[in-house]
Amino acid sequence: MLAKPNRLTRGSDYKATVRRGSRCAAAHTVTYVGSSAETETPRFGFIVSRQVGSAVTRNTIRRRLKAVCAEALPSIRGGASIVIRALPSAATVDYATLRAEVVRCLERKASV
Repeated sequence: MLAKPNRLTRGSDYKATVRRGSRCAAAHTVTYVGSSAETETPRFGFIVSRQVGSAVTRNTIRRRLKAVCAEALPSIRGGASIVIRALPSAATVDYATLRAEVVRCLERKASV
């Protein structure tokens, strides 16, 4: 999965990325990409609200998003802050579709 240096941990980091970052919307996710001078490694954060489903469903979606981001990590530019928000429809979609959406947005906004 994602190592500690590759995770957003503070609420202020999430807020700054969502407010100031560029946005890429897809059918089941919304990806926000900002830049941070604090670190040279890309950092990821995930927002999966209760509207997505039960705790089991939310954790499944979060694990899937983390796996996609860990796979795409080498192609992301350094210093990028990325927040991925799962929409309620993400609960019913398969992994391949979710992966395709996230990879498309990451390639468009955060690739090297």
